[in-house]
This record gives sequence, C-alpha cells and structure tokens, in this order.
Amino acid sequence: MPSSKKSSAQKSATKPLLISAGVALAAITLGLVSWRATAPAENGSAGSGSGAVAAPRTDPAAELKALARRESGDKLAVGRADAPVVLIEYSDFKCGYCGKFARDTEPELVKKYVADGTLRIEWRNFPIFGAESEAAAKAAWAAGQQDRFDAFHAAAYAAGSKEKGFAEPRLVELAREAQVPDLERFKADMAGEQAAAALKKDQEEGYRIGVTSTPSFLLNGRPIAGAQPLDTFTAAIAKAKAEAAKQ
Repeated sequence: MPSSKKSSAQKSATKPLLISAGVALAAITLGLVSWRATAPAENGSAGSGSGAVAAPRTDPAAELKALARRESGDKLAVGRADAPVVLIEYSDFKCGYCGKFARDTEPELVKKYVADGTLRIEWRNFPIFGAESEAAAKAAWAAGQQDRFDAFHAAAYAAGSKEKGFAEPRLVELAREAQVPDLERFKADMAGEQAAAALKKDQEEGYRIGVTSTPSFLLNGRPIAGAQPLDTFTAAIAKAKAEAAKQ
C-alpha cells in the first residue's frame, strides 16, 4: 500500500482502544509505538506516557512472538505447527485492503513458503466495520469447524464479494460456495456461543497489543501494518527464517 495513502480502515474504522489504564499499559508494554512505525501513514502520536508507567518487566518482542498459538488442530491456520516463521493476520472481511492482500499476496506466500514448511499463517478475526463484519467473522469460524475456513476465506474475499454484504443469506451462500458439507450445522455454529467466544478472544488479543486497523500482521513477533507489497513480506520472512536458524 502506498505510503502516501491511508487505508479505508485507517481512515474510518479506528476504534477506541485505551479503554482502561490496564489496556493502555499493555499496549505500551507490547510495543504500540513499534507497530505504528511500520504503518504506511502516521495518525498522530502513539500516546504520551505518564510518570506512573513503569518500564516493561518483560521483553515486548518475545511477548508478541509468543502470541503464535502453534496449535496443530487450529482450524484458522495453515502450515506446520513447528514452522520456523509464523505470520499472524488480524483482518476484517469488509476491509478492502484485507481483500487485496488475500487475493494478491497471501496465495503467493502459501505457494512459496507454506508449501515448503517455512511459514505458518494464523488468522485472527478482527471485525471493525460493524455487525456484518462480526457476522462474517463468526461465519468464517463456523466454516472452519468443518475444515472449510480456507475456502470460505477465499470466497468472502473474492473480488466484488464484500459489496454484496454479509447478511445471513449471503453468508450461507458463501458457505455453499466454499463447499461446507453441513449447512444446517454451519448456521447453528455461526449463531452459537463458541463462535462468539472465539471472536471475542481474537478481538481482545488484537486490542491488547494495539491493533488499530486491518490488515495488521505479526511476523515472528514483528509488526507489519497494512497490505504491504509482496516484497515486504518475502524480505521479512527470509530475515525471520535466518534468525530462527541461529537459535
């Protein structure tokens, strides 16, 4: 994404993050300033500290890196659980730049790095565009329960898809396109408590580390903000792989 432009998410979808002193401290501790430094365009200061804010007691980079879940049964992940490089993606199905990344960049990363065992991608649902965004996130989770998250993800991010909206009939249509085998189970899972809990977990994680817009990424704990060019990701993956080999 060009540095002279802000994404639509950055312009209109930033949510209040610092809802308590604890959240503020957590964001500062985990490197909110470093995250924003990677963004294509700045939006003011990352916030001023106060005398009451103590120095971090832990290594921020290590804490961010530790957010990789590496669960072998994770339905919202592709790649080996022991891959040397993990890319965590915080995204919204109504985000135009998320769609651009999903169509133009992500398939290349999967083909080049996931296939050879270098990279694991873990998705976090981070809806910031309202009720339909949240519904789409729950639907993606529900598709994942039947091992069709990847296919749903591709269908929902296809060119022109978000313009059709994400009302329930459309979500069922996307599930059908993704070949989710049991549509009745899909609808029940989408509306269930587990989907809501999974979404809340992802959202709380993103807010805690200072995510303000989509797409946002962590690559072995290093923040990357926005749908950056493919070369940005390939360079970061090569560096992370080399560093992992030394450990």
